[in-house]
Amino acid sequence: MSLTGVVPAALQVGSIPAATVLQAIRVSGPVTRDHLAAATTLSPATINRQVTVLSRLGLVVERPDLVDPGGIGRPKNPLTLDRDRLCVAGMHIGARRTLLAIADLGGRTLYSHAVLTPHDAAGVADLCAQLRDLAARFSGRRLLWAGVASGGVVDATTGVIDHPVLGWRRVAVGAQLADQLGVPVSVCEHVQAMAAAELMLTHPREFEGTGLFFYARETVGMALSIDGKVHMPLRGAGSIAHLPVDAPHLAPGGRTCLQEVVGSAAARRAAERFGVGENSSLIVDERAEVLGTTVAMLRDVINPDAIVVAGDAFAAHPHGLAPVQAAFDSATTIRRPLEMAPSRFGIRIQESAAVVVALSVIYTDPVAATVRE
Repeated sequence: MSLTGVVPAALQVGSIPAATVLQAIRVSGPVTRDHLAAATTLSPATINRQVTVLSRLGLVVERPDLVDPGGIGRPKNPLTLDRDRLCVAGMHIGARRTLLAIADLGGRTLYSHAVLTPHDAAGVADLCAQLRDLAARFSGRRLLWAGVASGGVVDATTGVIDHPVLGWRRVAVGAQLADQLGVPVSVCEHVQAMAAAELMLTHPREFEGTGLFFYARETVGMALSIDGKVHMPLRGAGSIAHLPVDAPHLAPGGRTCLQEVVGSAAARRAAERFGVGENSSLIVDERAEVLGTTVAMLRDVINPDAIVVAGDAFAAHPHGLAPVQAAFDSATTIRRPLEMAPSRFGIRIQESAAVVVALSVIYTDPVAATVRE
């Protein structure tokens, strides 16, 4: 099978043998075949077949230079990802900035920079051309895939984006980028992609159970993962922007929606009204209360096993997540204690989201994703 054009992202931990072996090498490498047998429960014969195929495709490489010189018996060459010959391209489309990135097969960013997001559909062609030019700087590597993470409404099958904040209507981002780069492209809603980064990049979190990912910056969103797979509704992600909240300081009249109070613009307006700084307790305490209460409400509906939060709104309080956690603990009706965990990617969460969209199909089915006819 040869994949071309726009291909839906696969935001999940792969389960077929090739994906299982690649995952084990990516997470624990350098590892020997014996370690792979213990880590994956696959038979030695199956592991050998997968390693042979993955090596032929340039995804993994034997490293005799890493053999322990003090080992007993016949040396066994460790295996690692080949981080030197392959790369992927990523684009995160934000309300203000668009981040362009090139990363290696393990998700390590090789280079990234941000540009202003165009507020007209015609500017998308320029974004695609800029990512093409960036990828050309890495001509010594084979570009395997490209990924786009974006707000708005994303059609993962066609790569078309509707983005009301930007005024985009039926913009074929995926097809335009595929034409520019000549490789398959996946396009995904950005909060779902952020949740996938937590599952799939660096040292993945536990795969079993249900996870809630909550993002709040200038926009808000949530995603749900179940047993190592990010839930991707057939008709696109839903929205939590309209959820009603009480915020008498951040919003005139007090009663408003979540989207209107979490961003820096709301803090700036409130600071001007009350003649205080944007980091005054009047503002940051109320925002923490709103966030903690909202996450608690969603927790009570979904009852996840874990919660991960990301975005400047969660990081803005001088006391970090503690005030948000306190509001959460006070508002939730479920007795089981649950501590919110911050994203491990911090300010690089948008970059990681774009990269994981590019890597997701490769990680899920590395053979089909790598072979080109």
